[in-house]
Amino acid sequence: MRIWPYVGIAVVGYLCGAFPTGYLAARWLKGVDPRQHFSGRTGGTNVLRAAGKGAALLTVLGDGLKGALAVLLARWWLGTDVAVVVAGLAAVLGHNRSVFLRFHGGAGAMTNAGVAAAFSPWVLPFVGLAALIAALRTRTASLVSITSAVTLVVTFLAAYLLRLLPLAYVVYSVVAFILILFELRPNLQRLRTHSERRVENY
Repeated sequence: MRIWPYVGIAVVGYLCGAFPTGYLAARWLKGVDPRQHFSGRTGGTNVLRAAGKGAALLTVLGDGLKGALAVLLARWWLGTDVAVVVAGLAAVLGHNRSVFLRFHGGAGAMTNAGVAAAFSPWVLPFVGLAALIAALRTRTASLVSITSAVTLVVTFLAAYLLRLLPLAYVVYSVVAFILILFELRPNLQRLRTHSERRVENY
C-alpha cells in the first residue's frame, strides 16, 4: 500500500475538520468569540450558550457536514476503507484541535456523526434516537456526546458481525470515541462531582 496518498488524505481530512464553524458562526451572528465563554469550546453547545440558537444551528450543521465531506473526498480520491477511516479520524482530530484556532476546538461529537453518516446513513436513526433519549433524560451535552459515540460503536460492531459493514468502520468508531472522551476529560470530572452544567432553555 502506497503511504503518501493516505498521508495526503489525512491532511485533507484534518483541514476539513479544522474549519472553525462554531467560531465563525458566533463571530458572524453575534460578534462573540466562543472560546472566551463558558467551556471555551467551539462546538454547538458552547456556541448556543455564547451566541444563541441561530449560531448553534449553523455550528451543528457545519460540524456534521465537514466530517461527511472529509469521508466523501477520501472515497472519491482513493476509494478504500482505510482511506475513509483515516479521513474521518483526521476530521474529528481537526475539529478538536484546529490549526486555525491555535489547536483548540470542540469535542468532536457532531463531526463524528457526520463521518458516520457518510460511512453509512442508516446508522443515524440509531445514534439520533440514543442521543435524543440522553438529552431528554439528562439535559447534559457531555452525556449526549458520550451516548452517541457509544451507540455508534455498538451499531457498527453489530453491523460488522452481521457482515453488513467492514471492520474498518468499527475501528474508526472506537478510536473516535477515545478522541471524544479525551476532549471531555473536564466534563467527566464535573460529572463525578455533580457540577456539570446542564443545557437549559436559551
